[in-house]
Amino acid sequence: METVHKIGRRKTAVARVYLSEGKGNITVNKKDLNNYLTTPTLQYKVRQPLMLTENLESYDIKVNVYGGGVTGQAEAIRLAITRALVSINEEYRAVLKPEGLLTRDPRMVERKKFGQKKARKKFQFSKR
Repeated sequence: METVHKIGRRKTAVARVYLSEGKGNITVNKKDLNNYLTTPTLQYKVRQPLMLTENLESYDIKVNVYGGGVTGQAEAIRLAITRALVSINEEYRAVLKPEGLLTRDPRMVERKKFGQKKARKKFQFSKR
């Protein structure tokens, strides 16, 4: 099996995943996953598709990720890994789809409007 390359996005984060057969090493931006994403919740999010398909120690994963914050990056990595696993074995789709891991979350930050403090603050009402 050669390397599988997939892209995942979340908010403004973009993750490129290179998945190949190996021992379960996950490298994010040339750092170990545990050093790059320090909280256990984010580490779990990245490993979730591998745990559901029981491939935690079957593949080596190399990730390049940029943009956004740590949560957006973790979810972008998760989407890319999920897409890579489904491209390797189509039967994984039945396991991952009900968990919502194949869906790209479309929510983005709304832009700030001119003359306002934030995106959704109402304009000053004046009766005259």
